[in-house]
Amino acid sequence: MKDYNRFLYDEIGNKYERKNLYLKEVAKLNESIKEASMEKKKELKSQLNEVIKNKESHPYIKKLREYKNKEKDFLSSLKDKKKEFITKLDKSLAPKIRKLKINLFISEEKYKFYKGYTALTYDAELKYEENRLKKEELPNIINYIIKGEKELKKAIEEKKNISPNDEKKGKEELGRFKTQQKEKLKKEEKRLKENRKKGLISKKAEKNEIKALKQKYKESVKSKSYNIPSKSKNGFIKSKKHDINEKTKLGLKVIKSNIADQRRKTPIEVEKSKPKIAYFSLLFPGMGQLINKQFKKGLIFLLATLFVYFIAIPYALGFGNYQGEGIRGLITLAEGGRRIDKSLIFMIEGILAIFLVIISMFLLYISFKDVLKTERNIIKGIRPRNWFETKSALGEEGFPYIINVPAFIVIIFIILVPVTTTVLLSFTGMDPQHQSKFSWIGIDNYKAIFLGEGLAGSVFWLTLSWTLIWTFVATTLAIVIGFGLSLLVNNDRVKGKLFFRTVYLLPWAVPAFITIMFFSIMLSQNGAISQLANDFLGLELNVKNNANQTRMALIFLQGWLGSSYVFLLSTGVLQAIPGDLYEAAEMDGATTWQKLRRITIPIVLFQTAPLLVGQYVFNFNNFSIIYLFNGGGPFEPSKYGNLAGSSDLLISYIYKLTIENQYQGIGAAITIFVAIAVMFVSFLGYRNSKAFKEERL
Repeated sequence: MKDYNRFLYDEIGNKYERKNLYLKEVAKLNESIKEASMEKKKELKSQLNEVIKNKESHPYIKKLREYKNKEKDFLSSLKDKKKEFITKLDKSLAPKIRKLKINLFISEEKYKFYKGYTALTYDAELKYEENRLKKEELPNIINYIIKGEKELKKAIEEKKNISPNDEKKGKEELGRFKTQQKEKLKKEEKRLKENRKKGLISKKAEKNEIKALKQKYKESVKSKSYNIPSKSKNGFIKSKKHDINEKTKLGLKVIKSNIADQRRKTPIEVEKSKPKIAYFSLLFPGMGQLINKQFKKGLIFLLATLFVYFIAIPYALGFGNYQGEGIRGLITLAEGGRRIDKSLIFMIEGILAIFLVIISMFLLYISFKDVLKTERNIIKGIRPRNWFETKSALGEEGFPYIINVPAFIVIIFIILVPVTTTVLLSFTGMDPQHQSKFSWIGIDNYKAIFLGEGLAGSVFWLTLSWTLIWTFVATTLAIVIGFGLSLLVNNDRVKGKLFFRTVYLLPWAVPAFITIMFFSIMLSQNGAISQLANDFLGLELNVKNNANQTRMALIFLQGWLGSSYVFLLSTGVLQAIPGDLYEAAEMDGATTWQKLRRITIPIVLFQTAPLLVGQYVFNFNNFSIIYLFNGGGPFEPSKYGNLAGSSDLLISYIYKLTIENQYQGIGAAITIFVAIAVMFVSFLGYRNSKAFKEERL
């Protein structure tokens, strides 16, 4: 048995009495049944069943049926009246005016008809109000256009009848005016140059003044040019056409906006107590919107149906794949396939198929939620939005979502698909012997890494320990050097600050690979620095062939390269610290060390902590310095085999595993480990920074 609410509600919760007396009676009986005693309930249920059974003979239903028949006849006769009205219209009228006059005629006729039925149904009341608004506003728009068209015609006629003598006179007058203004401009420019020579104004002030004078000259000439009759009329005609178009658009938009307001205040009554269309149209986006008479929105959602059933599902089943078999190919990885089939392509196409299916499910869900919400609103009494209201809502509430759709698509195909491929690849046996075709091996790669099994597993832990040492020591050294140099340059007693700041920024200004290659050559066995150390200091440097020396050189080199960035950050923060803080500290008897520890360091760290965390993350994955300086060497086959060198970081180790030695499976597993570790450490660093806690960076 359908359970109706006695009242109707709009979007903001305003309550309205039902005009459908049949539904109102059923709702009242339902309310009485809920509140009645057991004996009374039977009597009321019997009464309710009788009302429902005799629905067609209910006085209100009879009146409603009679109204609908009359409405049908009226709309049919209105078509004939419209044709007759069109034949009587002045054919000389502009198409825009003719169209508006026809709309006005229809609105007036509908206004008269629906006026007598406003008490019967909310639908009639809404149509009455809509046509009343049109009837009141359209004449103003039509009259404005007619008046504007008359002015345009008059201006066009006047333009045709312009006297050649007046035109010539206007042009000659403009020519004389230009000459006068140019002479005046030259005099002013000369005066400014003399003032510049005398030192009364700066070069920049002279330049700005001349620019302003030239702009003023252009504006005055343009203004004077409108004294030419033809140009004056052309300007008026162009301006008037634009004004008519814009005012017409604005007037029609105001009418639509007023109608939308009226729709929100006029409820809808339906003989429905539960949503059904949303569930019926679940698998076909757009159908529910069309049934709810939201036609333009329905057409947009129909594109989602086409995407789901003509792109996503066929691709997921293997149709349209380059080599793969859709989602099935992700499982088989080309096992038992053709010789030319590649497991990696099957995997990528399977991942693409899954993402297309996920997008399809999202579109189905969005469409379902939209139809369900509309249906529930209709049952409650809220009218479904028309296209004007939908556009307005999209322009306001939906704008952030609309502009993020392209970014979301890019994220899926540029970020999520490659990341997912890497994750899945880590569970496969892709290695030098299984490049074309490989299979799933579960967690064997991760097991080999964490248990240190095999050559790759044992090398991993050695490389990880050096990576952690390198990251902490090299980054901390760069921070200390950069911060120390910034303190030095920021000292008031230091002269030539510009020179020192330029020098300290050179490591950052010069491309890093040039610096790295320079020191790589200079620290080679026959390099200049090695020779100088041997000849003058008696030190036997063999940086390229000694693991400890290579590591020390890399740490010092990165400390120097990274210091410039920290120097720049720290200098900016130090210059922004108010001098009052230091003066107050001095008055309290603070020493230089105390001011540094209590004021300078906390403020600098507060401002730069997130960026300094980024420096640690950067150095953890600093591939270029390792690869360019010594290629990851020196190499110790007894400890690292032929897969890595003693100075390789995890990032360069992964490169050698995957690109040089083609161990993509275990390389992907190490990549996942590195990614998770970096994200976790970064999160801890940001979370524990004062800047993150107080500013929510």
